Amino acid sequence: MKRQPLLVVEDLRVTFDTPRGRVEAVRGVSFELGREKLGIVGESGSGKSQTGRALLGLIAGNGRIEAKRLSFDGIDLLAADQRTLRSIRGARISMIMQDPKFSLNPVISVGEQIVEAYRVHTKASKREARERALNMLSAVRIRHPEHVFDAYPHEVSGGMGQRIMIAMMMIPEPDIIIADEPTSALDVTVQIQVLAILDDMVKERGTGLLFISHDLNLVASFCDRVLVMYAGRVVETVAARDLRSAKHPYTRGLMNCLPRIEGDGSDLPVLKRDPEWAQ
Repeated sequence: MKRQPLLVVEDLRVTFDTPRGRVEAVRGVSFELGREKLGIVGESGSGKSQTGRALLGLIAGNGRIEAKRLSFDGIDLLAADQRTLRSIRGARISMIMQDPKFSLNPVISVGEQIVEAYRVHTKASKREARERALNMLSAVRIRHPEHVFDAYPHEVSGGMGQRIMIAMMMIPEPDIIIADEPTSALDVTVQIQVLAILDDMVKERGTGLLFISHDLNLVASFCDRVLVMYAGRVVETVAARDLRSAKHPYTRGLMNCLPRIEGDGSDLPVLKRDPEWAQ
């Protein structure tokens, strides 16, 4: 029997009213997400992050979210009231932001923030929440979790801060994680560690992962499927293993622009765009 997807998105549109008129950031995006790693790639401004944020209703006040269907585990997210949405955000759908420096509260210790993230969605005692937080810090491969628990965000490295963010988002055991460029500010060694943690979460806990990234090589090696976005639209959906042989000229253009170690030292090609891609 085929398992039903966790998330169904049909004809998602995100628009913003600006002094220069209406801007369409996301235009007719459709996809399903199961217990898998689904990547979204594209250039800056292609609508990747706005797509992820729209799933939780996290857009600016001048924005508007519309869709034919936006369903999570049978719940209509567009028709849901604020109380229902609050019960979903964090508890069942979590979002890992790009840079922990802007996501962690600088005046509250790491441990307190993780404990708060757990207790706000459960009726756990402070003692139980502390034990749970320490276990989660260990799960994301942080040594000496008791020491890190009492540290403040400025006292930890960027890689450790990102692992703390993952611990905070994972502690309620969500069904879906939206990871928006979670490794872009990290060096290669720490990046591999963070990806391994996310991979374990998906495999061991059956979590669905929406992985937003600029790095096509990373997505090709890490994800199961890939959505390629251009000008707010999905121009191609492809299995991650087949990304290098994708057929759409935009996807092929992005792949051709990637630097290669075995290159001859010549200038990288400039992507030539077709106005029809945005139609």
